[in-house]
Amino acid sequence: MSDNIHNQINNLVETLTEDYGRGRTIDEIKMFEYPNKETVIDILEKLKIVIYPGYHRNRNYRTYTVRNNIAILLEDIIYNLIKQTSIVLKYAPEYRDMDEDAIAEVSEQITFAFLNQIPKIREYIETDIQAAYDGDPAAYNKDEIICTYPGLYAIFTNRIAHELFLLGVPLIPRIMTEHAHSLTGIDIHPGTTIGKYFFIDHGTGIVIGETTEIGNNVKIYQGVTLGALSTRGGQNLRGKKRHPTICDNVTIYSGASILGGDTVVGKDVVVGGNAFITTSIPEGAKVSVKSQELTYNYDSSRPVERKDVALDDAWFYMI
Repeated sequence: MSDNIHNQINNLVETLTEDYGRGRTIDEIKMFEYPNKETVIDILEKLKIVIYPGYHRNRNYRTYTVRNNIAILLEDIIYNLIKQTSIVLKYAPEYRDMDEDAIAEVSEQITFAFLNQIPKIREYIETDIQAAYDGDPAAYNKDEIICTYPGLYAIFTNRIAHELFLLGVPLIPRIMTEHAHSLTGIDIHPGTTIGKYFFIDHGTGIVIGETTEIGNNVKIYQGVTLGALSTRGGQNLRGKKRHPTICDNVTIYSGASILGGDTVVGKDVVVGGNAFITTSIPEGAKVSVKSQELTYNYDSSRPVERKDVALDDAWFYMI
């Protein structure tokens, strides 16, 4: 390495070291560790094997015994989840001044409280698979849904992360759901409450906010936003109901936005594509965009033709 390059490196080190001392958020060096993102994702992938023991088993072994395999997986999950939970609990004010032994004990309690929810999680996911199969004529069998559907992976991840969220675990639930977001394009906050038989069809571009409540037998398509009406309040809105409530048996077609914590979409509602909703919808209603107009400019020598879109029943099933 030349003296010139060596000197430039030294100058950059000095410049950056000085820059790190400006007291900004990005300059902070915490006194405790950060969670290991790769470890958290590995926990999630191992939980996938626990949830679907026959679909994602370790194929490095010629024989497969469910009991032995699950025991090994659980031992690994427990060790790593306790360790990562011990790290992130220090982000919560109530644990910040606890000693290491006390935090480890709380982390162990949280880990086993979470793992005891796995039968409930599996029960809900079974209904999600059934909803996907019943609702999608392109699904030839349930194996296809489990192995390939991004919507189911996003829902699976949310159901795992939501239980950790309810137990007050910081950061880890968001790492999990943002991992699913990066893979599927589906952004579901771990705080979202979701009932049984939830089906996401296609899924790309879906955003579901933290305080959203979704009932049973709800079906949504790509590009749907279940969001806050306004975020101008910033941190002053923390802990308040900011996102809509979607009741049972609702279908929401592509591109629709439903916003606001006071917005309730009643049972059996169908929301057509591209609708923008900020007020509550009564039970059984069909919502669509009014009087859409299409323009056909197919030949410069002829006048432009315009045609209104008829608001018949077919509109509600266009995706």
